[in-house]
Amino acid sequence: MAEHSPQTPNQKYKVVVAIPCYNEALTIAKVVEDFRRVLPEAEIYVFDNNSTDDSAKLARDAGAYVQRVPKQGKGYVCQMIFERLYADALIMVDGDDTYFAEDAPKLLEPVLNGEADMVVGNRLQAASDASMVRLHQFGNRLIVGTINRMFGTTYLDILSGYRVFGPRFLESVPVLTGGFEIETEMTLQALEAGLAVIELPVSYRSRPQGSESKLRTWSDGYRIMLTAAILLRDHRPLIVFGLVSALCWLAAAVAAVLRILNYLSVTVFSESLLTGLILLLVPLGGISFAVGLILNAVNTRFQEMKQIMQRNKKPQ
Repeated sequence: MAEHSPQTPNQKYKVVVAIPCYNEALTIAKVVEDFRRVLPEAEIYVFDNNSTDDSAKLARDAGAYVQRVPKQGKGYVCQMIFERLYADALIMVDGDDTYFAEDAPKLLEPVLNGEADMVVGNRLQAASDASMVRLHQFGNRLIVGTINRMFGTTYLDILSGYRVFGPRFLESVPVLTGGFEIETEMTLQALEAGLAVIELPVSYRSRPQGSESKLRTWSDGYRIMLTAAILLRDHRPLIVFGLVSALCWLAAAVAAVLRILNYLSVTVFSESLLTGLILLLVPLGGISFAVGLILNAVNTRFQEMKQIMQRNKKPQ
């Protein structure tokens, strides 16, 4: 386990700690106490997502402000956090005691220094079979690798639950998803907003005995990848619709080659089927490419307007 040397950030900054919580009675009080010890001047909020145990009471007794979130899902918790809280640096950390409060000053520094708009705690560098089961390690790396290829990025841990957000993120990044795919959405939305994202290694430990993960490996993995695909469609429409167009034209070209081979008596595929495919796929590819161009132009104009509006918000 890495040794930590707690440091309190400069008190001229407002630092807030937000802890999403659902049935974490075994750990929530310790998490609150750890962050109160490491960041004594920070305000600590626990956002309780309909816990059926004593999580809310234990958090309140430990000195945290408790906010109930009625709509079930971590994404909805994050939405309420961003709606209710504002700070020079907002720390978000899971309430399961798998992360170390002692890592917070290291994650805070780039945000408070203006070097980053979001800092992500990279767990995977320090994760072991004891702290994270191999299936989850494999799933995390598979998802990160796929998303990096989709968006041309080099992220290391896109699903981390330990993050620090700066004012620019809090002011400009929307979050819409309701479940565990929220971490993926936050990272990719920050990327598309042109914000500076930094990943720093953090220590990571297993949940205490009796504490159960809320993550559903297969269904949540599917939702994470679906969210990434939707964001790719929304923010990079020319890539998505251009790929669909290319596939349509490639299939039409194959059908045309087979029709020629039929004419040369090399193959015996149905002429009407091949002709129908060509007549369908060629215009479909053209329509798809046109849609990509139009949506890309709309996105470009939107980004221009957004940038101008942000400039106009600056004090004169």
